[in-house]
Amino acid sequence: MSTFTIDTATSRATPSPVPGKRMTVPAIRARKKDGKTEQPLVMLTAYTMRMAQLLDPHCEVLLVGDSLGQVIYGLPSTVPVTLEMMCAHGAAVVRGSWHSLVAVDMPFGSYEGSPEQAFASASRILKETGCAAVKLEGGEAMAETIDFLTHRGIPVIGHVGLTPQAVNVLGGYGARGKSSDEAKKILADAKAVDQAGAFLIVVEGVMEEIANKVTAEVKAPVIGIGASAQCDGQVLVTEDMLGLFERTPRFVKRYADLASEIGTAAAKYRQEVIDRGFPTADQTYRPKS
Repeated sequence: MSTFTIDTATSRATPSPVPGKRMTVPAIRARKKDGKTEQPLVMLTAYTMRMAQLLDPHCEVLLVGDSLGQVIYGLPSTVPVTLEMMCAHGAAVVRGSWHSLVAVDMPFGSYEGSPEQAFASASRILKETGCAAVKLEGGEAMAETIDFLTHRGIPVIGHVGLTPQAVNVLGGYGARGKSSDEAKKILADAKAVDQAGAFLIVVEGVMEEIANKVTAEVKAPVIGIGASAQCDGQVLVTEDMLGLFERTPRFVKRYADLASEIGTAAAKYRQEVIDRGFPTADQTYRPKS
């Protein structure tokens, strides 16, 4: 699928793009036929209205990830992220997009207690943001919850392999599936999430062979991150992909170096202010002659 164009320019004065037909859950699910996806799905994270506007023409899915805890708020992990944070940023991303399906992460502690707790949290997210789906971490342990949500009108994206919300149990962010037992568990988790009704499954930080096996053996499209090029699609944290951080995970490819460009622009601005070279006549208001 080619990229899309927005008919009118956007700015701070006119922040919302032209309304259009969004990608839907059935359309996303239908991209995988007979176990294969001819054209991979493109997913990126977005946390703000403006970033959503810029990414929306190029993505099938925009994910409001709980990674915003680290990227936006400077938190040490995703664990402290709250429902309030996710709802505020999710609503902004929905306002800034028109084509992509928008999904919002359910933060740690908002769904693990029971299916009923998960429904209360997920329904709040959908109501307050206008998004189309939620994402939650966990495999077999979350299958009952995923089934509960999907049968009550809430589309769910699953997430198996490396699950960042469980960093305290896992002991770090290293790749998973290195041992035979761990590989079997990842596959079992993916199948459980698939059978429970997840319409997409994110597989993160796993050995390539395991990602390929999961992709081949589940019905739902599989989105890889640090997984395999053979997955049904890919996702990255946008700020990592754009080179806004000096350190990034091994699986990230930088498509730009915006950190350096921003630094250069700020330094130039500083010097012009000090030299009184800014503002010029073009940026100041004077009486008309």
